[in-house]
Amino acid sequence: MISVLGAGVAGLCAATALAEAGLAVEVIEPKDAPPAASRLAGGMLAPFCEGESAPEQIVVRGQEAVAWWAARVPGLQRRGTLVIAPPRDRAELDRFARATRGHATVQPGDLEPDLAGRFATGLFFETEAHMDPVGALAALRRRLTGRDVPFHVEAPRGRIVDCRGIAARDRLPDLRALRGEMLELHAPEVTLSRTIRLLHPRFPCYVVPRGDHRFMVGATMLESARAGPVTARAVMELLSAAWTIHPGFAEASLIATGAGLRPAFPDNIPALRRDGDRVHLNGLYRHGFLMAPVLAGDLVHLLTRELSHAH
Repeated sequence: MISVLGAGVAGLCAATALAEAGLAVEVIEPKDAPPAASRLAGGMLAPFCEGESAPEQIVVRGQEAVAWWAARVPGLQRRGTLVIAPPRDRAELDRFARATRGHATVQPGDLEPDLAGRFATGLFFETEAHMDPVGALAALRRRLTGRDVPFHVEAPRGRIVDCRGIAARDRLPDLRALRGEMLELHAPEVTLSRTIRLLHPRFPCYVVPRGDHRFMVGATMLESARAGPVTARAVMELLSAAWTIHPGFAEASLIATGAGLRPAFPDNIPALRRDGDRVHLNGLYRHGFLMAPVLAGDLVHLLTRELSHAH
């Protein structure tokens, strides 16, 4: 039996990969664990956009994620990512283009009519995708229960795969927290069908459509372990950025806010770590939905190799 600790994106991807490999697995949801930060994620599968600041291995390996999620989660949207900047910040768009690949230069209004006349030029990353993270996590959970994988809060019974996110600082002293804040808006005057990334020198943001004129707007990233609700500053900055994308967001209803703590290693690269007979899948930083399936595949190779040698 393999006991997966945690039921966020790391834990559910790990349990899914292990169960699909034919290994006996259970998922343990610790009673005192904070809510999974992955429930507040944008749900973007954007390896090429992440290449602006992420190392090459994230760009290359992250490309596997779209097919992985599409095979397991209904509703994944393969609509690409549109990156834009206000005319005064055109230098930011040029910088982003130099730092990334996999894009074409477009007129934003050709892809999103609501942006016509507001932005003259954009970068389109056609192969990228997005999904609703809460729905995606629920879909993985249903698949696991359909395979008779138990979920419980009791003590682990087997080899431990620790996917507790920031709660694993008790065993990973170099794990740090990055606070992220997001908003969800209902904007009947706005119609957008794909992820929009707005570049800005001080507070870039992204808007991800959730259907029925609902949009997730995110996300701040602060070197802070402070828990608690979103700050007024975050709300003002994110709303200002959303209004820059489309004035219809000024009339939107603010229907949800959220703040969570992302776990990160010093190099910001998600990784598997050995800790005695325990394996950690952690440090997902801002790449949770992109890299959790990749690391889950690595985990399967690691444990199946060890189990075969044990016999």
